[in-house]
Amino acid sequence: MNTKNKIKKSAQTAIENEFLAIKDLLSSIDDDFVNSVEMIYHSPGRVIVTGIGKSAIIAQKIAATLNSTGTSSVFMHAADAIHGDLGIIRKDDIVIMLSKSGETPEIKVLIPLLKARKNKLIAIVGNTSSYLAKQADIVLDVTVDKEACPNNLAPTSSTTAQMVMGDALAISLLELRGFTAQDFAKFHPGGALGKRMFLRVSDLSVNNEVPRVDKNESMNNVILEISSKRLGATAVMDNGRLVGIITDGDLRRMIQKNPDFSGLTAAETMTANPRFIDYDALVVDALNLMRENNITQLPVLKDNIYIGIIHLHDILHEGIF
Repeated sequence: MNTKNKIKKSAQTAIENEFLAIKDLLSSIDDDFVNSVEMIYHSPGRVIVTGIGKSAIIAQKIAATLNSTGTSSVFMHAADAIHGDLGIIRKDDIVIMLSKSGETPEIKVLIPLLKARKNKLIAIVGNTSSYLAKQADIVLDVTVDKEACPNNLAPTSSTTAQMVMGDALAISLLELRGFTAQDFAKFHPGGALGKRMFLRVSDLSVNNEVPRVDKNESMNNVILEISSKRLGATAVMDNGRLVGIITDGDLRRMIQKNPDFSGLTAAETMTANPRFIDYDALVVDALNLMRENNITQLPVLKDNIYIGIIHLHDILHEGIF
């Protein structure tokens, strides 16, 4: 077997082994799993997720997933816990402890301390005969037949099983809470979803210049206004009321038709009754309006008064597509 085929075969075998390990988890979704979800759901406290070694890394990810889906959670490294971080845990907190063997020294030291504090303990463990499994209030079995590692040593299938079990807990709690996309966005205000849900037109347009010309303004002055305000457009006003818009595209078309445009006014070149957006509208609504009408700028109105322009580039800059 050549090197290229050997690499492919190794990768495929690893994926297959981890796939089988995850598939075997289906039998672990039992009454203990249901009880763990209900215990967390009804608890007034937080979820403390802990582990040692590679299990600690997975624990950190599970805590992050719980937090982002509506279940307040804190990661605590098991080694740090017995050197001062045990103070993280409050009276009503539930502890989820991850371990493949359930027999590591740090785990054995930590468990009696948790029992003395009367915190409920959920074990996500790969050895149901272990010290951890015997001491836990609820055991979630993530035993795997073998690691994806050909030496059956490096935590691979076992850590994948831990992570999937954690995801199953988080999603079950999410659905039990009726956690919506809007709720998710509240916890991800800096992400694209959060911005789609909460970013307002006024949040972006306030940073722009406010180009405007009177409807009787000469085209020379219109061009100067568009160039100086750097938005590729200007609003056209009549007694303080928005009556039109002139864009870079309008200027190009005007020059093609009228090389000598010195006698033209804004009113003769503008697009009358332009599309506009309310300052309090969501930015995603402005984007949809631009797409529907194949335009890149929208005048922004507040109480029917023109207050600025939002540009497609403003929206794309925020990562909203």
